[in-house]
Formats: sequence, C-alpha cells, structure tokens
Amino acid sequence: MAGTPGGSPESGPSEGYSRGLNPRTIQMIAIGGAIGTGLFYGAGGAIEQAGPGLILAYLAAGLVIFVIMRALGELLTYRPVSGSFAEYAHEFVGRYAGFVTGWSYWAVWVSTCMAEITVAGKYVQYWFDIAPWITALVVLAVMFFANLISVRLFGEGEFWFSTIKIVAIIGMILLGIGVLIIGFGNAADPTVTNLWADGGVFPTGFGQSLLVLQIVLFAYVGVELVGVTAGEAREPRKTLRKAINTLPFRIGLFYVGALVVILSVSSWRNFHEGKSPFVEVFQQIGIPGAAGIINFVLLTAALSSCNSGIYSTGRMLRTLSLHGEAPGALRKLSSRAVPHVGIIISAGAMVIGVIVNLISPDKAFAYITSVSTIGIIFVWGMILVCHLLYRAKVARGELPASDYRLPGAPVTTVIALAFLAMVVVLLFFTESGRTAVAVGVGWGVLVTIGYFVMKAVVNNDADTPVATTDHR
Repeated sequence: MAGTPGGSPESGPSEGYSRGLNPRTIQMIAIGGAIGTGLFYGAGGAIEQAGPGLILAYLAAGLVIFVIMRALGELLTYRPVSGSFAEYAHEFVGRYAGFVTGWSYWAVWVSTCMAEITVAGKYVQYWFDIAPWITALVVLAVMFFANLISVRLFGEGEFWFSTIKIVAIIGMILLGIGVLIIGFGNAADPTVTNLWADGGVFPTGFGQSLLVLQIVLFAYVGVELVGVTAGEAREPRKTLRKAINTLPFRIGLFYVGALVVILSVSSWRNFHEGKSPFVEVFQQIGIPGAAGIINFVLLTAALSSCNSGIYSTGRMLRTLSLHGEAPGALRKLSSRAVPHVGIIISAGAMVIGVIVNLISPDKAFAYITSVSTIGIIFVWGMILVCHLLYRAKVARGELPASDYRLPGAPVTTVIALAFLAMVVVLLFFTESGRTAVAVGVGWGVLVTIGYFVMKAVVNNDADTPVATTDHR
C-alpha cells in the first residue's frame, strides 16, 4: 500500500516507535476519550443554559462526531501513521495545511490539559483546602514523568482511568434508574416528565440549545486520540476500526443516557454553572459518601485527559519535526522509544495553566475551554476536507480504495463540515465564543508567520517526511 514504508501492510510504518499499545488498551483509550470533564464538569453550566434541550445538542453533535471519526477511520486504514491529522493534511491539501493542522492540534491539547489541571484543583478542594494551582502543578508533574517512562505506562494508565470512569457512569445510570422506578432517596420529584414538564424540552428557547454547542463540542475533544495512537498500536487497521465502530454506542450510553437519567432524577433548574451535575444528583438523592466517590471519578477524568494531552502533543511535535516544520531536536526518541524532547516542551507550555490557576482560578476553566474549542473545530474540519480529497483521488484511480468507508460520503462529509461551520458562526453570539474566535484569528496569524519562518530557516524538502526509522 502507498505510504507505508518501514512496516507491514497491517502494521503500517514503524516511525521508530514501539508498538506497545495492545488492542485492549486501544479500546479503553477510545472509550475514555469519549468521557471527559466537559461532560462531568462543564455540563452543569450547559444544563443551566439549555435545559433538557442539551440532550438533543449532544445527540446531534455526536452524530457529526461519528461522521468525522468514520472519515478518519477510512484515512487510517489507507495509511495508519502517528501524526495522522497533520500527515493527511500534508498529503492531500499541502505543506502549509499540514503545518497549521499539526501545530493547532498541539495547541488544542496544551490548552485542554490546562483546563483539566484547573478542574483537578477544584476537585481536590472537595476534600482538602489546597490552592488549585498547587494541585495543578502536582498533576502535571506526575503525568509528565509517566509519559517519559514508556508508551506502555501511558496505555496502562489510560486503561485504568477509563475503567474507573466507565464503572462510575454505568453505576450512576443504574442508580438513577432505580431512583426513578423504586423512588428511594431524597430527590424531590424524580420522574422522566422532568425532561419536558418544566418549561418544555427547550425551556430557555431553541436558540440557547444551539449556542450551547460550543460546550458540547468541547466535551467530545479526545475522541480523535485513537488516530494519534496509530503509530504505536498493534494491528492498527483492525484495532482502530473496532474502536471507531463502537463510538455510537459510547455516545448514546455515556452522554445521552447519562444526561437523560440526570435530568429525570432532578429538574434542570437545580443545576448550575461551576458545579458538577453528577455530584449534585447524588447530593440531592442523599446517599452518604456518594458525592465524594463521584468527585474522585471526576478527578480521574481530569488526570486521564491530562495524560492523553501530554501523550498526543509529544507525538504531534515529532511529526512536525519530521517534516521540517519544527526544530530538528524534536525528532529524537529516548531509549524507550518515547519522543522525550516533545513531551518536555509540551509540559513546559502547560505550566501556563498553573499560572492561570494562580492568577484567576475562578475564570480559568471557562476561558481556556473557549480557546481550545476553535482549534479542535479546525482540526476536525481538516479531517473532513482530507477525506473529501482522498475520495476524489480514489475515484480517479490515483489511490487504492479503503475497505472501511464512511457511509453516505461525500454527502455526509459535507453535512458534517456545514455543521462545524454553523458552530463557528454561533460562537459570535457568546462572549466566550467571541474570545475563542479572536484567539483563533490571532493563532492563525502567529502560526502563519511561524510557517514562513520555519520554511526559511529549515533546509528540508518537507513535501516528503524525513526517514523515520531511527532518530535517536
């Protein structure tokens, strides 16, 4: 198959990495990527803004996310590589697109990790009176050293983080169903009619359900992480395909299912920004210790996302370096086949999140998440554009067709792109959204300048990647 030097058709290019992520780990990374603090923590403000209409927002966005992931899956079965988004943008759109995509995805995860360590500090305060910035620094340090040791340690960490989150959500759903059917606990009026009886499905107006899509999309950040693992996964085409195929079930259970139960147990008016709806539900039911348990799960979700952020940013920086679009030192791998230089640089940038916690802990989460939203919209949009161009080349007989195809393409691809464009327009109607757009424009200018600087100073024909078999 074209574009797979250095590896078998099934394994894909080696890129110098160790294939230390087994199918069991990849499946849990895929599941864990769909469960983050955007749901656990950010959903409180989203419920307050949109009411039960939030469920439909998650469902609509989830369908679009599935289209994006199936498009990515088709590209991954064509050529499974670690820097998938940047690689495909480089191949199908051009060098500039690859540069912007790679650096933008790096920025997305750096800012996302800042958000995760921010909420980690808030969760620890549930038990201990510790300044959030101290917790943020400790969390960052632990995840940093874990990622430096080996990819297997990263994978095992994600496996157990994901297991805790899955067990907790399923347990919450089962407990909520029990409250609705049996009626135990202290919830005021648990009934499914709470989904429409208190002001209707859109109690604050349909427009508010549209505007809440910014928060909803941020909750899905991480589903694309399985694409970054392609260079270190065993049997990537088989493993990644299975992970993507289960995405609709995960969205239906962990997002839609969880919110249906939460908003049935208690009226949407009881949830507010800055408070986790999961903790609030258990406190309203009156189960001793349950809120503390859920708070621990929320802390686990924050640790998981930060772990993934450090992992993905290190790999993306190395991909950029291999194309001559980042300093050459970032190509190096440690003796454990880990891109240690990229991890160090990324963790250093994430320290900014600790500083933000120190200066403005109350506003840190909302500000940082609004910044990362515009970046992930761009990356997801680029995946869809690359898929359209790939399909066009397949139609012309220039590239082999994948046996794992996006249903309904190219129509479904275009619809997903239109949805992302609509969300960008909606960002102009909220203060945090306008902040995200403004920062996005500023980032676009900065990364464009960086592109021309790197093009001028790096003597490398980056239309083809540097050999990736050994850069130690």
